[in-house]
Amino acid sequence: MCCPAAPQRSALLATLRQARKAPRPRVQGTDRRGQIFILGRIDGTDASSAREGFTKKLRHVPALLRKTLTYDRGKEMAEHERLAERLAIRVFFADPYSPWPRGTNENTNELLRQYLPKGMDLSGYTQRELNAIAHRLNTRPRKCLDFATPLEVYAQLRHHSPVALGT
Repeated sequence: MCCPAAPQRSALLATLRQARKAPRPRVQGTDRRGQIFILGRIDGTDASSAREGFTKKLRHVPALLRKTLTYDRGKEMAEHERLAERLAIRVFFADPYSPWPRGTNENTNELLRQYLPKGMDLSGYTQRELNAIAHRLNTRPRKCLDFATPLEVYAQLRHHSPVALGT
């Protein structure tokens, strides 16, 4: 005999993030390197635009909290040496087809895809809408942060940083 909660449980399980579509096979012979599938609010998708965009956003992070940047091997990071020099950080590149060293990044991508599926053109979104999505993700408790939110942890780290906050 089935318990009365079973239909409700299966409905809840179906809504979980882990319920994914079947993977699609990659088309043979298509080189996807250099293509940017999620276009953000950066003027252009070339290396200098990426460097300027990263510089603009990361310069507000205290130096003690921005020591490294790990990135994939996209062509937009061709000016990584200038970015590293400008921000006094070290830039690392992940090995291709090896997502496991970038667990936080991969998890964040999965969370982001709840709102913005892979391949979506962001030009139909306003900056206000994108900021709202970022706020929802940054105020979502994470198990790896002992159920604190990323925003709480970042605020705590900034508060205890011995450098001036106006960097």
